[in-house]
Amino acid sequence: YASLFFIACVDSNENALLTLEVIHHFVEILDRYFGNVCELDLIFNFHKAYYLLDEIICGGELQETSKKAVLRVMNAQDALMEESNTKGGVKLT
Repeated sequence: YASLFFIACVDSNENALLTLEVIHHFVEILDRYFGNVCELDLIFNFHKAYYLLDEIICGGELQETSKKAVLRVMNAQDALMEESNTKGGVKLT
């Protein structure tokens, strides 16, 4: 995990292996999105990491298992943000 540590708080009756699998799934998606994710990616793009996590987990339950579907939604969100930040070919800050 590129020297990254992830923590999940779950109930005592939750399946630990399932929790580890969800963390692994999240890290794989981060790797695909950021291209070998590192600490700086998460520091400077924490909002994107939270958005990805929100696409995967909702209400404490795993909602989306398809990495392609999550990345497709994230790329659409990035395109929408880019479109809203650009007006007449000039990037707004």
